[in-house]
Amino acid sequence: MLLPITLTFAAACALLNMWLAIRCARFRIKDKVLHGDAGHGLLAKRMRAHANFVEYTPIVLILFALVEMAVGASLWLWIGALVYVVARVAHGFGMDADKPTALRAGGALLTWGVMLAIAITALSIAYTATREFPAPPTMAVR
Repeated sequence: MLLPITLTFAAACALLNMWLAIRCARFRIKDKVLHGDAGHGLLAKRMRAHANFVEYTPIVLILFALVEMAVGASLWLWIGALVYVVARVAHGFGMDADKPTALRAGGALLTWGVMLAIAITALSIAYTATREFPAPPTMAVR
């Protein structure tokens, strides 16, 4: 089954992950930091932005794929995926600041909103689906 939204979303997330990694790597190469953040505040913030992305993105991608498999592609899934990617870019930039910023807060809130919405959608599909699924052979009534 082709999943155009999830495939596009996963590719965008892979590129975003690469961008977040490169932001750390450039700093490491320039300052010859092999491990950790070596006490550099900006590097620590960028590492945390990258780690935060890696913490949230896998479950969001899985939920998008399962919802798309269950109900097909929809405009709402496209919008949700786009909002998630924009939120993560905003969060990445917002993490560079020394104080709370609208980019960081907005990115986090939008990330949580998309995650909550897709989780509720998945639960709704799971418990209200009207599609009949055949019982496994060992459970079928004879």
